[in-house]
Amino acid sequence: MRITLVEDNVGLAKGIAYRLQDAGHAVDMLHNGNEAETFLKDDASDLIILDINLPGQDGLSVLKALRARDDQRPVILLTARAETEDRVIGLDAGADDYLIKPFEMAELEARVRALARRRTTPQRQMLEIGPLRFDSAARQLLIGEAAVDVPRRELSVLEALLSAEGRLVSKAALLDYAYGVGADVDEKVIEVYVSRLRARLKSHGVAIKSQRGLGYQLQSEGDG
Repeated sequence: MRITLVEDNVGLAKGIAYRLQDAGHAVDMLHNGNEAETFLKDDASDLIILDINLPGQDGLSVLKALRARDDQRPVILLTARAETEDRVIGLDAGADDYLIKPFEMAELEARVRALARRRTTPQRQMLEIGPLRFDSAARQLLIGEAAVDVPRRELSVLEALLSAEGRLVSKAALLDYAYGVGADVDEKVIEVYVSRLRARLKSHGVAIKSQRGLGYQLQSEGDG
């Protein structure tokens, strides 16, 4: 799953991002409300973790603008405000969940999993090609009813290709999906992941085709 994290405490943001990435999610980090407002208009994340106290626009303003655009992605608010009234204000603004600082990372992870299960877009939760099915909420690749063990970075690359539904996905886009926008990682690592995925998928009639300089796309047997 792709997650947008908006938190002005850089140390905390990095800690959250590392924990979520270890769980197999791609994380985009932002530290300013104005930047978040612009970014969220065009990004394709599945879930947003949003601090209330931000430089620029505050988190509640960012959230209200999100809902005004009829963007219904789940949002977890982070705040140091513990009063019941503050929680009500956040939930009334359109938040799906509310977490008070300081919190345990395990609790944040549990709330992310809960919101993933509650998402109302099942077509994005279960992605399919040939005999393969990918459950994006459970982060599990299935062949029939059997789960296939795939390392988390490869799984993120596969999820990005499946989500494209046969369209080309650039190497840069795959890198962003696997590591988050702006990650200091060489694009060549994507070539390694694609090579490994090709070997895994070949016996199941699924191929990763490449177009030099353009990107990669998934095809199953019988596709033109």
